[in-house]
Amino acid sequence: MRRHGTFLLGLLATLVLATTAPAQSLHGKLSGIVVDPQGVPQMGATVTVLPEADLAAQALTVVTNDRGLFSAASLRPGLYTVRVTLAGFLPAIERHIRIEADLTTLLKIQLDSVFSSIERLRERPAVPIEPDEWAWILRTSAATRPVLRLADGELVVAMSSASAETKPQRRPHGRLELTSGARRAGSPSNVVDAPGTAFAYQQSLGHTGRLLLSGQASFEHSAAAGFAAVWMPQGERGEGPQTTLVLRQADLGRGLRFRGARAAHRSELALGERLSLHYGAEFLLVGMGETTSSLRPFAELVYALTPNWRAALIFAARPWAGAGRETDGLESALEQLDAFPAVMLRDGRPVVEGGQHAELAVEHLLGPNTSVVASVFRDQARHTAVFGRGRLSDPDFLQDNFSTAFVYDGGAVAGWGTRLVLRHRFGENAEANVIYAWASALSPTEDRVEGEVRDSFVPRHRHSLAARLSARFESTGTRLSASYKWVGGTFLTRPDAYGEVVHQVEPFLTLTVRQPLPFTGGRFEALADFRNLLAEGYVPITTPDGRILLIPALRSFRTGVSFQF
Repeated sequence: MRRHGTFLLGLLATLVLATTAPAQSLHGKLSGIVVDPQGVPQMGATVTVLPEADLAAQALTVVTNDRGLFSAASLRPGLYTVRVTLAGFLPAIERHIRIEADLTTLLKIQLDSVFSSIERLRERPAVPIEPDEWAWILRTSAATRPVLRLADGELVVAMSSASAETKPQRRPHGRLELTSGARRAGSPSNVVDAPGTAFAYQQSLGHTGRLLLSGQASFEHSAAAGFAAVWMPQGERGEGPQTTLVLRQADLGRGLRFRGARAAHRSELALGERLSLHYGAEFLLVGMGETTSSLRPFAELVYALTPNWRAALIFAARPWAGAGRETDGLESALEQLDAFPAVMLRDGRPVVEGGQHAELAVEHLLGPNTSVVASVFRDQARHTAVFGRGRLSDPDFLQDNFSTAFVYDGGAVAGWGTRLVLRHRFGENAEANVIYAWASALSPTEDRVEGEVRDSFVPRHRHSLAARLSARFESTGTRLSASYKWVGGTFLTRPDAYGEVVHQVEPFLTLTVRQPLPFTGGRFEALADFRNLLAEGYVPITTPDGRILLIPALRSFRTGVSFQF
């Protein structure tokens, strides 16, 4: 009887402990506060919580109460995107908010208006953080952004410890350039390499958003001017959505005037832990007497097979809206001014250089600083720009009225190609690329033409081998980039033009030098950019109007100074 009594007492004690122990939840909770730039809580703001891993899941929407507080319960663990909207304010987006089981994640979101963002032009003095003893802290993410603490049941704003330990680097707010020519030789809005003045300015909007503004004007020979605006809600190029608007106008002489507008948008979407989608599109509207337009999409689907293997499926249209070298914000805003494709004449009507590029690429990491990329692709274009020098009576040759340069529609080109790239980094300040490609390009069939010039152009595959070295010298701050691309056989258009943009190489010898100058009060820099330095690859052709030179890679020299503040 004693043994049975002991067993019953033990069973009863187990049941009592099981019923009194707290049950562990499999869900988390998100709570927070929405305020304006003055810190006043905002009632009636719509807060939408979207899971980033499951695109098919239904979004959860809540509304802030009279104290600006909101709460979303029963959230599965994972990463979420929080979007807040309220009439009279700019939308706010917080990404990668981590929700953990049986925990409450606290978040503070500030809504900004266009007028309040202008006040940020004045630099605010740094406010020291007062010491405080915290019972516990919940971070919203790994980023150094304001977080919240819970004190007596109220949400109180506090700064993360990471932001207290590290001071963010101050970005330059403006850039002024005085240069001798266009950034991209052959741009329709910069036919003549005339001296010009360019500026760029960036303005913060909200916690992370940035608005970039740039403009350029030149007055020698022909007047040209442009304006560009780039809106980046996440604050960094290549992170989150980016919207661009560019307006450009240039006087080409003889009453001919170029006008162009370009609107582009690109973004990214995480489809899981290994799969991501980068997508976008741009709309072009250009005119030279008559008007023509073009819609150009871009998409890149990237899948991480293993930590060392990655595959990508790419679809792009010229001028390669999703490709390009990574530059700082001010530099990228200035580059938007020359992002228009070449404009040509066909039967007296303007046409825009265009085409499609489809590619399948596989990348393998050979080590922490070395990688190799193998690609197979197909290029296809209806209108291909061919540049040259000479005077012709054919109206399809769009002549520069201030020199002998011209641009001509060479016709259609299509073909398969392949590319192999080896990249290696030498520490933090140097990188080398070696690129082999086999791709199609227009090539002349004869050096004497009796009829229409484009009838003598045919697509032919060409082998090419390129090498590029970029380095930065710590002692002087000098940035140097040099590349050389050899192409087998004569060619009139770029073989593997997409690969050239991505890997920053051009046919023949290219050299770029940027040297900081010892001035106080700002950052002065001298720049020199040389394209096709040795004037290689020129193809002479005899026509009924005389002899002309077709130039697959324009020789150009661009020098000047820039000032950042």
